Parts: sequence; C-alpha cells; structure tokens
Amino acid sequence: MKASGSGSGVWRHGLKVALLTFCLSLLLGLFSSVVVRRVPLFLAFLVLLAIIALGIVFDIMGVAVTAAEEPPLHAMSAKRTPGARQAIRLLRRAPAVSNFCNDVVGDIAGTLSGATGATIVFYLIRRYPFLQEDVVSLIMIATVSALTVGGKAVSKHFSIAKAGWITFQMGKVFAFWERILGRELLATKNNRRR
Repeated sequence: MKASGSGSGVWRHGLKVALLTFCLSLLLGLFSSVVVRRVPLFLAFLVLLAIIALGIVFDIMGVAVTAAEEPPLHAMSAKRTPGARQAIRLLRRAPAVSNFCNDVVGDIAGTLSGATGATIVFYLIRRYPFLQEDVVSLIMIATVSALTVGGKAVSKHFSIAKAGWITFQMGKVFAFWERILGRELLATKNNRRR
C-alpha cells in the first residue's frame, strides 16, 4: 500500500476533519439541546436514543466499507446497477469513509449522547427534587454507555457479515444525492472508471 502523503498533507487533512467535526458538533449539539429542553421527558429520551442509534448506524457503515470486497460490486456495475459504481468509490476511499463514519460521526454521537443525558438528568432533578443527583447521573452514564457499547458490539457482527450489501446500500444513497446535486461525490483521478 502506498504511503498516505506528505507530512503537511496529513496535517491539512487532520485540520479539515477537526473543522468538520467542530461544525457538525455545534449544529447537532445546538439542535439536540434545544429539542431536549423544549419537549416532554419521554421525547427527550427518544432524542437520546436517536443520537445513540445514529452512532451505531454510522459505526456499521464504517466497518462495512472496510470489510467489503470489490469484485461483486464490479459485476453489478457492469450491469449498470444504480449505486454499484458509487459503492466501488466508497471502497476505494475506505480509510477516509471509515474515519468519517466511525471517528467523526461516532465521536460526535458519543459526546452528544453524554451531553443529552446530562440535560435529561438536570431536568429530572429539577422536576423531582427528591431524586439524588449522583445516583441519577451514574444510572444515566451507565445506561448510555451500555446502549452505545452493546449496540456497537452487536452491529459489528452484522456489518462484517453483510459488508457488501451495506456498502451497496450506501452507494445507492450516494447515487441518489449525485442525481440531486448533478455531480459525482468522492470522485478522484484514481477511482474513475477505466
């Protein structure tokens, strides 16, 4: 495998990922904190579960794109199956795609689920003053951790076993967005069809 580039290129890439993570965290954090503070407690828990699920789904995609094989997708691409060409592009950019799915979105989801859990704890303590803050906080931390880690543990088996199918579904989503935007996503000189 070829070296990933010069030192300055690596730093530039890291800076871009950090900036993207910062912007996504701000947007998603603002959205989740506003929603959690303004909805009933039941819906706040649903928002928390949705954030945890988002992290698990992106973890599935990040693992699948590193485990999938190209040959079946080439056969589908030869038949002009929508999404196959895009799935091949995803595989050829697997390190970047996996980094985005597992590290960027996964870490944002982990941070947001913790912050959302803390907001829910604050809401519970304010509404039910007889509750002990330390106990409620510990239960919330343990619950969020168990759901996140347990969900990712189960999803790893699924994402490895169905890696090709998951990557193809990701390719179909990319194909849909390419039709809307009118341009290829993740296109580079090295991964254009020969």
